[in-house]
Amino acid sequence: MEINNNKESQHCGTKPKRIAFGIAPLGIVSIGIVPMGVISIGVVPMGVFSFGAVAMGIVNLSVVGMGIISAGITTMGVWEYSPKSQNQSHNHSKQIPNSSKKNSISDIFKTREEAEKAASKYGCIGAHKMGNKWMPCKIH
Repeated sequence: MEINNNKESQHCGTKPKRIAFGIAPLGIVSIGIVPMGVISIGVVPMGVFSFGAVAMGIVNLSVVGMGIISAGITTMGVWEYSPKSQNQSHNHSKQIPNSSKKNSISDIFKTREEAEKAASKYGCIGAHKMGNKWMPCKIH
């Protein structure tokens, strides 16, 4: 394995490349571990278009995605798709306290204990505070 100590090859403080591969590559198209660029593909990609295990950007296709448009298993964004979300966007104003809707976490409880009991029906554990009420699951 060749190690290049040239400052040009290091990502911090250097000009982004058109195509960058490796650990923490910075480029227009970045592929690797923690890639940062316009199109990022990898383990923890961050960019406008992100594809990977944990993606953070404008458009994400991943296992855990956080951005404006997110698709994957666990997603957080303005528009999100995941097997559990069933194309419902995250909107608190539509949540109905103690509703019986399936696959939509809309239950809001007065106590943490009530929310923790309800968490199992959503396939999660714990509870989190929402204003002065409680919702199922550790993470929103």
